[in-house]
Amino acid sequence: MSIWYWLCDLLPIEMLHWDFMKNALLAILIMAPLFGLMSTMIVTGRMSFFSDALGHSAFTGIAIGCIFGAAFPLWTAVIFSIVFALLFSYVRSRSNQAADTLIGVFSSTAVALGIFIATLNGGSFTKYNKYLIGDILSITPAEIGALALVLLGIAVFWVLCSNRLTLTSVHPQLASSRGIPVHLSQGIFTTAIAVVVTLSISSVGLLILNSLLVLPAAAARNISRNLRQYHLFSVLFAFLAGLGGLACSYYLETSAGAAISLSLALLFAISFCLRKVRA
Repeated sequence: MSIWYWLCDLLPIEMLHWDFMKNALLAILIMAPLFGLMSTMIVTGRMSFFSDALGHSAFTGIAIGCIFGAAFPLWTAVIFSIVFALLFSYVRSRSNQAADTLIGVFSSTAVALGIFIATLNGGSFTKYNKYLIGDILSITPAEIGALALVLLGIAVFWVLCSNRLTLTSVHPQLASSRGIPVHLSQGIFTTAIAVVVTLSISSVGLLILNSLLVLPAAAARNISRNLRQYHLFSVLFAFLAGLGGLACSYYLETSAGAAISLSLALLFAISFCLRKVRA
């Protein structure tokens, strides 16, 4: 971190005079490609609402961790979210219900269980507010390191499995006929979403986390002509929104997560207009 602080000190930017802003900027540089890549997988796989459901399960895991006095409830949330994701994949593979129906079942159950546990024995819900809104300005070097490891894992997974995962999402029967383990691919994918969502919830916030996992790819899809452009534009939009939102939050003194989400919404609107012009 000392090298990163030294590099930031070389830049004549006012907001980088503060260590918490340096941490937040580094987190943005790590989270942008992470969200950009995951977003393309989520939108292609039509799993937009599933990431929101995982956010609810992560909140439940945090509540369970707090009840049992865990020193780091976020890791309890990671475990609970992974179990939640794998259980969803199992039920989905053995049910004839539509995916959005199953997501609704799991999401509503997770959020109800989380609130039930959080308020058990008259417990106060106030201490969980930070997970609903998030605060990237309070991110710690340890959390940044965890996100960096997740980014490395997602990058390796994307390089090795992105084509297979795309085929699995678009045409699972064709993927299965070509020897691709569809259920295993979907299980790994849902587990990856669970880890990303859970580790990001305290920085971004449950209420707007899903927008960061959907909007980059949604905006990229408006102007992309092939799969490579789709991935590149998604990561680029995540970078632009992250940097712009962080600067906006500093100078306007507002929530960084909300500013980033609104920046992504603006990029979606611009890309939509460009799509119209190019059509």
